[in-house]
Amino acid sequence: MQQILSPLRRAVEDFGMVREGDRIAVGLSGGKDSTALLAALAAFRRFSPAHFELGAITIDAGAGADYAPLTEFCKRLGVEHIVEKTDIYEIVFGVRKEKNPCSLCAKMRRGALASVMNEAGYNKLALGHHADDVAETLLMSMIYEGRISTFKPVSYMSRTGVTVIRPFVYANEKDIAALVREENMPVVKNPCPADSDSRRSYIKELIRTLDSENGHIASGNIKRAVFHPERNSLWDKLSEDDNPN
Repeated sequence: MQQILSPLRRAVEDFGMVREGDRIAVGLSGGKDSTALLAALAAFRRFSPAHFELGAITIDAGAGADYAPLTEFCKRLGVEHIVEKTDIYEIVFGVRKEKNPCSLCAKMRRGALASVMNEAGYNKLALGHHADDVAETLLMSMIYEGRISTFKPVSYMSRTGVTVIRPFVYANEKDIAALVREENMPVVKNPCPADSDSRRSYIKELIRTLDSENGHIASGNIKRAVFHPERNSLWDKLSEDDNPN
């Protein structure tokens, strides 16, 4: 747990993720990342300088997953667990018949999460995106969108009044996976048919290939590039004062 708590605490401090009196809900999907995040925040709560309340929200998309193990896990941690049933699966695959369903599904899940949070009085949504996700999103943006971009550690959703925080942005996926295995945390299999057939899966495999061909340094360098102090200074246009002519 210490290998996870150290980068989590650093991220919380660097980006001011937790404030006194916050009510934080973890978006608990059942995957290893969100499950580990909930456990880590529950542990962090014991020594955090800012006092905060913690809960978990699971969006049931209607694909037939069993979330009972997550509810039991939340009971052991002493946090509230809300399971919100939706028809997202039917809309995405039945009604819309989306060929690339991930974007629409994510948007609908995020909307459902925000709605439940507002009803339950939570002001911050904690998501389990980690450092490897940061690197993958950066490459996806470059390859598929033609821009250098990735998600922010903290972002405010003005339409819903919810602040999204990502306390795992400094944590490595392998350390998260190790924690889940060692602590025997529950993981709910994602029943989505597109779960293993997506652009992100391709990018993840691409980074693995780059690592294997370059002495396992590629993924680390991509992560470091995101936080490099010159990351926003690519091809800056000259101002009048800088013009050498």
